[in-house]
Amino acid sequence: MSLPQVVSRDEWLAARQELLVKEKAATKARDELNADRRRLPMVEIDKDYVFEGPDGKASLLDIFEGRPQLVVYHFMFDPAWDAGCKSCSSFLDDIGHLTHLNVRGTTFAAISRAPIDKITKFKARMGWNVPWYSSYGSDFNYDFNVTHDESVKPIVYNYRSKQAHINSGTGYYVQGDQPFELPGMSTFLRDGDRVFHTYSSYGRGVELLTSTTAILDITALGRQEDWEEPKGRSTGLGVQAGSPEMKYRDEY
Repeated sequence: MSLPQVVSRDEWLAARQELLVKEKAATKARDELNADRRRLPMVEIDKDYVFEGPDGKASLLDIFEGRPQLVVYHFMFDPAWDAGCKSCSSFLDDIGHLTHLNVRGTTFAAISRAPIDKITKFKARMGWNVPWYSSYGSDFNYDFNVTHDESVKPIVYNYRSKQAHINSGTGYYVQGDQPFELPGMSTFLRDGDRVFHTYSSYGRGVELLTSTTAILDITALGRQEDWEEPKGRSTGLGVQAGSPEMKYRDEY
């Protein structure tokens, strides 16, 4: 394994202070980016989506649970599957107690296309308490570009068309047997009974919200994925999200 260079404490401190300058610049840039995100306009939801929850039918407004904000994780769970996506499961494992969001007027929920009975069974297996709804039979997943089927609508993911992805080298997102599921995150705001879409993020834009990747990013060995620099830092224990080695946490 390629390990970091061994130096004296003074040399390490100088290097650390140099990196701190870049970290502070990145923190300021992130604050500015977050402010720009809050300045985005919003679009009113004019379609009456019907979801299925543990207590029966629910509208998008119902999922807010009376709070002004709603964050939806588009969890990959095809109706034909018996279990949810392993990478999405890792993401949901990282979601902590929701009280800290709830007291700030924000509800977090997962939505998948699988029927509610499959969702309920898998949720119990994984021991999650996150609210989770089925969008089975509705246009919700298609409208938010996380279920892709060209017989329903042209493929668009992360604001790029299928051809744009192929041209840019990210065709792996949009090629495969259809229909197929991809992950994403969407946020909504309500004003009375009116619901507005304020933001959606896809692909690696979602991983920034997971504590596992955030913690690994400050370590010397990092996430131990093939694309990372410097090379040769893998312990051989890491797995790349979505790879055949990815497992549910109760299978390790």
